[in-house]
Amino acid sequence: MLIQLNLATREHHVAADTPSLELLVPTVRKERYIEHLIKVYGFEAPLEAALRYTPGLSSLVDRRPRAGLIVQDLMRLGLGAGRIAALGQRFMTFSSTTEALGWMYVAERATLLHDTVRRYLARRAPALDSATSYLAAYGDAGRRWSELGNALETVAHAPPARQQLIRAANQGFLAWREWFDGGTALLSVGT
Repeated sequence: MLIQLNLATREHHVAADTPSLELLVPTVRKERYIEHLIKVYGFEAPLEAALRYTPGLSSLVDRRPRAGLIVQDLMRLGLGAGRIAALGQRFMTFSSTTEALGWMYVAERATLLHDTVRRYLARRAPALDSATSYLAAYGDAGRRWSELGNALETVAHAPPARQQLIRAANQGFLAWREWFDGGTALLSVGT
């Protein structure tokens, strides 16, 4: 199912990867990294909450909390708790476990670049190294990716479930792109 999902969403991959890849420049600055973390936090914190409250999801896949690590990194970079608490977030809810897994795929796919970005920042901007706990959260992203693949296989046993999963992942990618492109509209997924 991971392969099917990768193929069905490939048109979104470059745009989804761009925010992380934009950190891989020789002139990467602290301010750019802070902006990146703020954007990621605004998407991932409400995603984590929505996943936490999706019935049946925890029996399929471990919770993957990272928003707290982003907060720690932002505080290490000088942002105060009041400023972090006031950051914008993208609201979302899910009507099914399958839909939630489609959106989880979007966030988990992004983690495949984290180790590369973390290592690059350590070399090019050593002052940021103390604020990369979010990027280091999955030392073994491949193992987590495999666990997600197993959960996807469990829910996508019939063609309608596969289609719902693909539709949800595509919606998640569109929302991710809109969020990173500056959109702040609230979105309620599901019916």
